[in-house]
Amino acid sequence: MIQAALPLSCTARALALAVALCGAAQAQGSPELDTAMADSVRALVAPAVNLPADVARQARLAIEIGKLDPRLRLAPCRRIQPQLPTQGALWGRIRIGLRCVEGEKAWQVWLPVTVKVFAPALVPVRALAAGTVLDAQHLQLAEVDWAEQAQSPFTRLADVAGRTLGRALQPGQGLRATDLRQRQWFAAGDTVQVLARGNGFAVSGEAQALNPGIEGQPVRVRTESGRVLTGTPVADRRVEVLL
Repeated sequence: MIQAALPLSCTARALALAVALCGAAQAQGSPELDTAMADSVRALVAPAVNLPADVARQARLAIEIGKLDPRLRLAPCRRIQPQLPTQGALWGRIRIGLRCVEGEKAWQVWLPVTVKVFAPALVPVRALAAGTVLDAQHLQLAEVDWAEQAQSPFTRLADVAGRTLGRALQPGQGLRATDLRQRQWFAAGDTVQVLARGNGFAVSGEAQALNPGIEGQPVRVRTESGRVLTGTPVADRRVEVLL
């Protein structure tokens, strides 16, 4: 599940981590995280956090090191290989693999780590009720933890102005797509513009919507020739179809 080798720049830090953990394993049979080891883990994780360029310029990281299972009893190990997750964003709650690759007995343990990414995003200036139609007076930029949820928060007022809250928000809480009501771009029976894309071509034309065009939900349309297609509502009376 976790197979990534360490970047070359992390070799020295990985060695420090390996030595520290190995010493603990040999002395006590169970690993304990001291300050030096925790710092080594942070030094390994921080360069691997992949942030959008506009976020990285303003972001600060807070890397919280968890605890290994105190019931672990590890055989002495001459070399331990730390490994980073290969899938998903390296933030929020993750696990760092620690694997013995040279020892009397092979073993692998998992170290829980929480990566917080603090950067500016739109937040309510006061408590907002569900059903609020958002505008500039409701929101301001403030530092929030982007890694608190899977979806990134909004940073531009233009992306949310006129949108309706689907649930209540508290002051300082990052505004995310899941907090907004889905938009209805058109109703069943409306004439819509369809853009159909295929391998190396794109065609457009008009069609009739057979069901309401709800943001994020598939919609069926009937073309002038009578063909029924399934596409994605993308804007006011606009549908995209992949062929």
